[in-house]
Amino acid sequence: MTKKVLRFAPSPTGYLHIGNIRTALFNYLQAKKLGAEFILRLDDTDSERSSQHFIDQIKRDLDWLGINWDRIEQQSLRIERYREVLTKLENQNMVYECFETSSELEIKRKKQQKRGLPPVYDREGLKLSEAEKDALRNELEGHWRFLLSGENVTWQDEISGEINVRTSVVSDPILVKGNGQFLYTLASVIDDSDFGVTNVVRGIDHLTNTAVQIEIFRNLSAVVPVFGHHSLIVDSSGENFSKRTGSLSIKSLRESGIEPGAIVSKLVSLGTGDGINLKNNINEFIQKFSLSKYSTAPVRFEKEVLATVSRKLLSSLGIDEISGLLSSIGVPNEMKEDFWIMAKDNIDAKEELADIWNLCKDGVNKPVIAPEDEKFIKLAISLIGEYPREKDSWQKLTEELKTLTGRKGKDLFMPLRCFLTGKKDGPDMKKLFPLMQKIQKPGSS
Repeated sequence: MTKKVLRFAPSPTGYLHIGNIRTALFNYLQAKKLGAEFILRLDDTDSERSSQHFIDQIKRDLDWLGINWDRIEQQSLRIERYREVLTKLENQNMVYECFETSSELEIKRKKQQKRGLPPVYDREGLKLSEAEKDALRNELEGHWRFLLSGENVTWQDEISGEINVRTSVVSDPILVKGNGQFLYTLASVIDDSDFGVTNVVRGIDHLTNTAVQIEIFRNLSAVVPVFGHHSLIVDSSGENFSKRTGSLSIKSLRESGIEPGAIVSKLVSLGTGDGINLKNNINEFIQKFSLSKYSTAPVRFEKEVLATVSRKLLSSLGIDEISGLLSSIGVPNEMKEDFWIMAKDNIDAKEELADIWNLCKDGVNKPVIAPEDEKFIKLAISLIGEYPREKDSWQKLTEELKTLTGRKGKDLFMPLRCFLTGKKDGPDMKKLFPLMQKIQKPGSS
């Protein structure tokens, strides 16, 4: 039985965004379900825009989400191999050199559109004699195109079903730019063939590109992978995501406190019609993952919804899952469970736990006391007592104050909360007050 191999192939020219990660997630989960090898392939042939900074960030983002790779491949290290295959295609008369500039090609496209014709390259490069090519090389950098058959290319897509693309209405694709840069169309086929990639999952915007690449696979006598093309994600305005504009980059989501499990949980459900199944571990999705569940229609992704999912996931974590973080901010073992029960429903991100713990440990920096509440707070201070307190200490304190002052409801509870926490809202005082080790008195610091 042929070993299954899948890959995720980001270009390190910007930060990964939600759309990129959905593709990575599909390939990773499919690989794990099939018991396949999973390759992280860095498509970095664009030397001007690719950078080590983005490579490092890609690795950090994937690792944070739990997407682990078996090995890394880097296209910039395989240029000689691409040249070797280009020569082979040239000898087979399957590629040809062209010299039109970008502006010349744009003029041609506009003329064709005015005549009601598809904007397909007219293959002028094929008509050039060797003498004409030599003369043009002295003035211009030539680029190389692949000669399409013009036939129908058909495949059974794992998500989209049967797909038919007529390459007669597709321009012969540029494989190598004038500056010598190998483009995705050829380099990816060579890599997939050399690495034995058996399954490719990517966005539906690649359908035409897939037809082109299937022709190249066949010309190289290489095994054509099984393809699956998922729907695209759009933002709240209906626009496609772009890593170069920073639309919901994984880096920015992480910095804003979004939980990695929330991103994975949301993306797994997106486009299936299923509700969100919250999981903190990506590998819990493997068993039930199926590409056939996903639609091909564009799906909307909103950060506000993700933030809600993240809060729900965070509050659902058990003490074992959060214990390490609580240790790192100084919460003693004997207080961890009570502290987490108190804090978990009052945070949007884990980073907020440190502030709540500081409040428990040191008290609020500046107690808030309204002038009309000064005598009331003075009385409360005399009744508060020392730490440690009993779990029902808040009830006892407020009942005694109610009896002594006649205050009740908001007039009783709000001045106490503001004095003890410096805020008008926050954790349940029944759970918070017993954990407070220090109470800042008026005038103290």
